[in-house]
Amino acid sequence: MAKYIYPAIFDPNENSGYTVTFPDLPGCVTEGDDLDDALRMAAEAMALHLYGMERDGDAIPKPSKPVDVKLPEDAAPDAFVTLIQARTEPVIDEMQNRAVKKTLTIPQWLNDEAEKTGINFSQVLQHALKEKLGIIKKRP
Repeated sequence: MAKYIYPAIFDPNENSGYTVTFPDLPGCVTEGDDLDDALRMAAEAMALHLYGMERDGDAIPKPSKPVDVKLPEDAAPDAFVTLIQARTEPVIDEMQNRAVKKTLTIPQWLNDEAEKTGINFSQVLQHALKEKLGIIKKRP
């Protein structure tokens, strides 16, 4: 399982919450209403960001040592750096198993017959596709 640990800057904002940035992951920014929320949001944002990098084949940067991370000059006096841990497997699982809407065309008479029997079109299509592709078990 891919587990990542990166330093994050927690900068208090004017709304009693925190803005969280990752110096090693440009563009990975989130906010939380309080410290607990910011910690949760930081792990989620980092996991999603790294998932995108993995999916796109981007090189994953080596994390900086927390002591080497410099706070921005405009950071609040009580801003701090802490480590955030995240795993990308739950994101991968969620993204690969999310429902995808497909539009299809069938003859009206076939639609009418199927609806009379209460057939679930999505289940039938999934079953038929798995059978056609030779997929026995659920794929991640």
